[in-house]
Amino acid sequence: MQLVRQKEDFRRGGMPKAPLVLVAGLVVAALASGCAAEDAPTGRHGGKAAAGAQAYGNDAARALAGYSAQLKEAQAARVTAAKKWKLAKVPLAAPAPPAAKPKITNRPGFETDGGDSLPPVFTTVPTKDRIVFLTIDDGAEKDPALLQMMRELRIPYSAFLSDYLVRTDYPYFKRMQGLGVTLNNHTLNHRYMPGLSYEEQRHEICDQQDKIEKWAGKRPRLFRPPYGNYNEDTLRAAQSCGVKAVPLWAAEAFPDHMEWREWDRDLHPGDIVLTHFRGRGDWKGTMPDMIRQVMKVITDKGYAVARLEDYV
Repeated sequence: MQLVRQKEDFRRGGMPKAPLVLVAGLVVAALASGCAAEDAPTGRHGGKAAAGAQAYGNDAARALAGYSAQLKEAQAARVTAAKKWKLAKVPLAAPAPPAAKPKITNRPGFETDGGDSLPPVFTTVPTKDRIVFLTIDDGAEKDPALLQMMRELRIPYSAFLSDYLVRTDYPYFKRMQGLGVTLNNHTLNHRYMPGLSYEEQRHEICDQQDKIEKWAGKRPRLFRPPYGNYNEDTLRAAQSCGVKAVPLWAAEAFPDHMEWREWDRDLHPGDIVLTHFRGRGDWKGTMPDMIRQVMKVITDKGYAVARLEDYV
């Protein structure tokens, strides 16, 4: 039972699922073999069952010890990366994602007449864990330091891309995708959606769906309207070409400050944080400067960054 409790403790600490399945299997096998040993008659066969239980128990203990060593090694690498990239604190590790994704509904006041039949529009994912989600929009700045920094720090994030900005360097975003980042839809040309007809909106959204699928190999499930502005036509158009949800944001990060949607100017479990692919030409700092700033805020408040697509 101690091994089972250790397994649950590791799960809450953010351990990937695959090793847990292996460890859990070994534990169950050990327990089953132990029961067989107790039920078996004494003598040669009973001795074999007892030996088998001991062997499985040893395997489970070795698996737990080995993965504990991996966790320590990963944390040591994170500490080293935090020092290298001059973060104020080492980022906190997110817990493992839920076995079943939570039900996402519209944020109150963000509904349309289409109701629950259309993709939900939301700023926060329902969870009790102290996690937030980092999302980066547009695609104007293509800083290789950002890719290296986020890889070494092991900070997950999601990209929402506009084609008119990313088409000058699709390979940059393909490299990003290769590092585990999901590439989502932010329209072709970043136009104000409510000012367009349904067909014009469908062109902006659905043609971007097609383009991302063509050069990135995967059709987006998530869509963010430019400026966060939309109407019912926007949601109907997005739904018509495969969009399942429309995440907006609860806070926005810049290299020198944060901006807040909520009255208390604070983070909450499941909040979505927005920032942009920008550089010194657009704001007071670089992409790494922005990451240092937003991670200081997130970590100081006791939050970890989780991967949005694991929850939506």
